[in-house]
Amino acid sequence: MTLRAFFSNIARKASSTAGSPWTFCTAVAIVVLWAVSGPIFGFNDTWQLVINTGTTIITFLMVFLIQHAQNADTAAMQIKLDELIRAASEGNNELLDLEELDEKRLEEIRKQYETLARRAVQAQQRRTSPGPDRDDHDRAGD
Repeated sequence: MTLRAFFSNIARKASSTAGSPWTFCTAVAIVVLWAVSGPIFGFNDTWQLVINTGTTIITFLMVFLIQHAQNADTAAMQIKLDELIRAASEGNNELLDLEELDEKRLEEIRKQYETLARRAVQAQQRRTSPGPDRDDHDRAGD
């Protein structure tokens, strides 16, 4: 097993475990035990240092593990979306590499799709509003 595969496996398991209800309950129990032990240790600096150091280390490590797992999930989702666009008979294949475009071009495309959505809503409203029947083909602007 390569180091990358090993890390991916660990990251996936750690991310899954970190999100479980049992992990949350365990963390709450640790914090409660720490708080209850405060009077025993006189709320001294060492007592505070224990929770501060522990949470800092865990948070620092979990950021990398969760980010790795999320990157893998995002890549998989992107591939699935690309396949749906490619497979759709009327899909716009120009959208397959959106993640590679700069922000200006993404904004232009987003505005195009907002316009399409607005036109679709207007067309739907015209179809459902009471009034004289009109043929959809007569409205070339939709």
